[in-house]
Amino acid sequence: MIQGIDYAAIAPPLIVAAAALALLLADAFDAPRRVLGLACGGSLGAALVAVIALAPGDRRATFCVPASLRGGGPRSCSYVTDDFTLLFQGIVLAAALVVVLLSLQEITDAEIPAGEYHFLLLCAVIGALTLVAARDLVLLLVALETLSLPVFALVGLRRYDGRASEAALKLFLVSVVSTAIMLFGISLVYGTTGAMHLDRIAPALDRVPSDLDPVAAVGAVLVLAGFAFKVAAVPFHFWAPDVYNGAPLPVAAFLSVVSKAAGFAGLAIVLALGLPAYGHVWGPVIGVLAALTMTLGNLVALRQRTAIRLLAWSSVAQSGYMLAPLSVGSHRLPEAVAATTAYVALYAVMNLGAFTVVIGFARRGLRGARPHRDTLDGFRGLAHRSPATATALAFFLICLAGLPPGVMGLFAKVVVFRSTVAGGVTWLAVIMAINTVIGLYYYLAWAVRLFTPPVRPFTDPLPGWPVRAALAATAAGAVVLSIAPQIVLQTVSAAT
Repeated sequence: MIQGIDYAAIAPPLIVAAAALALLLADAFDAPRRVLGLACGGSLGAALVAVIALAPGDRRATFCVPASLRGGGPRSCSYVTDDFTLLFQGIVLAAALVVVLLSLQEITDAEIPAGEYHFLLLCAVIGALTLVAARDLVLLLVALETLSLPVFALVGLRRYDGRASEAALKLFLVSVVSTAIMLFGISLVYGTTGAMHLDRIAPALDRVPSDLDPVAAVGAVLVLAGFAFKVAAVPFHFWAPDVYNGAPLPVAAFLSVVSKAAGFAGLAIVLALGLPAYGHVWGPVIGVLAALTMTLGNLVALRQRTAIRLLAWSSVAQSGYMLAPLSVGSHRLPEAVAATTAYVALYAVMNLGAFTVVIGFARRGLRGARPHRDTLDGFRGLAHRSPATATALAFFLICLAGLPPGVMGLFAKVVVFRSTVAGGVTWLAVIMAINTVIGLYYYLAWAVRLFTPPVRPFTDPLPGWPVRAALAATAAGAVVLSIAPQIVLQTVSAAT
């Protein structure tokens, strides 16, 4: 039994996999750090070109069940390249390319082994690219672990740093528990349906006998719990603040954007394609998770005095907004998936922009004061030293808050509000409105600090060209999407 492989369909992860091996080999021959970084970015760019080349074509699928084994069932395939897949693969690759730019100076300053860093980063990207294309539970789990395992090492790669080691251990332990829970859920779903492909699970769940209905319901909830860890939803969020604070800052940005985007894509795929029959079960569960996640994230963010921890808790709160549309269950599910996808795409730009400024100025301190990485007050007076950078950071924060002129953030929140209300989950929309007001305080409080007079003069040099390039790219993206947010909305509508 020999299967044909559509190499065009798997071209993006295949390009990244080949580059990961080549970079590891080049590092063994002492290739310069800057060459490794540029090669890593080039491979991601090549994979992004492959995604763009696939976009005009038809839906492609590979690793399919042979005709002799279908038994009259659908042509189930494990890897599918459709508009939804290509959209998320584009988000993942573009965000990962920015992370690579942010990593070039960090690798030198923190004395991180460049070959290992880029190899692990590309391996995590492979997992993300595969996760958004997976259409069976086995490949979903394998891709999720391929995304997670390299991140443990990336977090702890700053050797002899106690915070990094603690963060890596905490991330590992929480991940192991969540994987075990998800595996148990998959076993229950398989036991009740006899299928692993999502297009076979969905009709099988419609015909589940009444005595197995509770088993299938528990399985669906446990599978959901596995993705809740990846997106840092309460109560699987405890790893996020310490990991963001202990990891190298580009890795924190990767977790906040790339890992989260892939996690939400996988969650949407499972719910929409495999488990719509149990929307009445997982819908209310997601509603409660969304309410707890956004509320806890915003309330704790109010108390933060450091930029990284504030961004960590803000990221938790933003996950609550992204989860909210999915609480509608099977009712108006395509619209809910589109709303979550649009929010993820817009969030990726504004959050990456905020991380870019923090990373670029992490080692720039005040004479006699602690570095800017440690305190929000360290950003006080940034506009007097670098008006363009301060303006960009203020704009990103206004976007995250959902205020004009940050129209992209406002549109993102309007889309999820509208989808949640249309799905009949009015109580959650009320909680979202309250949390949006809470979030305004800490975003605006940080933005105001940028334009107040500095306590002491800045003395350290401005960041290098990679950080400036990343900042220019994210700022340009935020401005364009604030002027024409319909670009994302129309693309997402067509893809979902």
